[in-house]
Amino acid sequence: MNFTVAIVGRPNVGKSTLFNRLVGKKLALVDDTPGVTRDRRPGEAKLVDLRFTIIDTAGLEQSGPETLQGRMWAQTEAAIAEADLTLFVVDAKHGLTPADETLGEMLRRRGKPVILVANKSEAKGSDGGYYDAFTLGLGEPVAISAEHGQGMIDLRDAIVEALGEDRAFPPEIDEAETDVDLRGEQGAEEDEEFEPEYDDTKPLRVAIIGRPNAGKSTLINRFLGEDRLLTGPEAGITRDSISVEWDWRGRTIKMFDTAGMRKKARVQEKLEKLSVADSLRSIRFAEAVVIVFDATIPFEKQDLQLVDLVIREGRAAILAFNKWDLVEDAQALLADLREKTERLLPQARGIRAVPISGQTGYGLDKLMQSIIDTDKVWNRRISTAKLNRWLDHQQVQHPPPAVSGRRLKLKYMTQVKARPPGFMISCTRPDAVPESYIRYLTNGLRNDFQMPGVPIRIHLRASENPFENRKKR
Repeated sequence: MNFTVAIVGRPNVGKSTLFNRLVGKKLALVDDTPGVTRDRRPGEAKLVDLRFTIIDTAGLEQSGPETLQGRMWAQTEAAIAEADLTLFVVDAKHGLTPADETLGEMLRRRGKPVILVANKSEAKGSDGGYYDAFTLGLGEPVAISAEHGQGMIDLRDAIVEALGEDRAFPPEIDEAETDVDLRGEQGAEEDEEFEPEYDDTKPLRVAIIGRPNAGKSTLINRFLGEDRLLTGPEAGITRDSISVEWDWRGRTIKMFDTAGMRKKARVQEKLEKLSVADSLRSIRFAEAVVIVFDATIPFEKQDLQLVDLVIREGRAAILAFNKWDLVEDAQALLADLREKTERLLPQARGIRAVPISGQTGYGLDKLMQSIIDTDKVWNRRISTAKLNRWLDHQQVQHPPPAVSGRRLKLKYMTQVKARPPGFMISCTRPDAVPESYIRYLTNGLRNDFQMPGVPIRIHLRASENPFENRKKR
């Protein structure tokens, strides 16, 4: 079994930089501003021959439990309780502070293994801070530079010594016994009538996005049944995109909490730009995206732009009207929301919209079922034979227009990809096919093959001329 390590320390000592160094990716946001990290972020770390789970945490700031800093420290305490080992990071460049001494005393009382890490040891004058760290009574500090990767071998040796070799190097699992499908996404089948079934055992990646203070973190906490993510009345609490895993009816769901995204013109600070970029990255890696609306002020311009962004990225989109417990006339508002959804989001016709309450848990099962149903449509493949019969029928009902006196001909149609569904039509003069006719075919696919609310891509390709390369006699 793998072991877990938590990184703790006061703000701006380099905890997130060390986290990124150990996981080998720039997952955690890093900035010179103290207190960037707020939630606890897990990751899979690799340190020479060690493999373990690492948790990045918020820095210690003395404050009351009801304040934002107090709630951040509660998340850090939960990470310390969960971990088998704690890396206590201090700043060797600037020396110890009273906050370091307070945290060191607290870690001593817990009785769990602690490794004292003196970061920024490459800086000039860091020797004084390194020797001051001995006064914390936590043993010899490990001098490292998380920014430049110095001292990682010494840190590895300290971890093995603190945990013991039996705990640090668990028995390896025989890879031959694991049943893993490495074939990837299936391509087109030889049988034109074959349509692969939906695999409801694969893990599903879901991103939760929305404007600030829409209730995204509260919603995920309600799904998990615990206060896993930092919440509060303040807008913009979440900065990093945090992933959590849980099971829903036997299926693994990996859900990403993201920072609230405001209008682009209002995003001025560097830290907020980094948070928004992290949110956009989560959308691109997700399969389904839930756009959380505030039901008390729905369909702001930013809400519509977020839905359009998700559709353009080709993700499976679901609308969640949160804070339904604050609505007075629910039936009247529900009818109004349905009308506005159809009118304001024509590019996502038939998109699923669910009223929910992250505070009370109302509608969460219905929301998860809508996510699964939308993902099924997003993964769906239609046989070539069905598509060509459908294309002939569509042309009989509404023939393609004549351009420059010549009728356009749509000859052949096939699905070239799923996730999202993409189709190729072989035709004469693809550049001359009007956009209105492509919309007609797109809406026909939605209605006739039950594909509501997902992006549909249609590509036109000129049919090959068999006499093009023949030499003239």
